[in-house]
Amino acid sequence: MPFIQITIVKGRPPEKKERLIREVSDLVSDVLEAPIQNVRVLINEVEPEHWGIAGESVKKRNEVST
Repeated sequence: MPFIQITIVKGRPPEKKERLIREVSDLVSDVLEAPIQNVRVLINEVEPEHWGIAGESVKKRNEVST
C-alpha cells in the first residue's frame, strides 16, 4: 500500500489540497500499478514561522518580499 507524505506551508485553500491529493494518488497508482483504493496521501501543514529557508523563516521571507 503506497503511503505518500507531503509537507507544505500552511495557507493553501482546501480546493488546492483536494486537487493535490487526487493528482498525486492518480500518478502513484499509475506509476506503481497499484489500485487507487490502496494509495494513501497525508498532507502535513507547517506554520510559516516554523519553516526555514537559507537561515530565515518563510514568514520573515514573505514579509520582506511584500
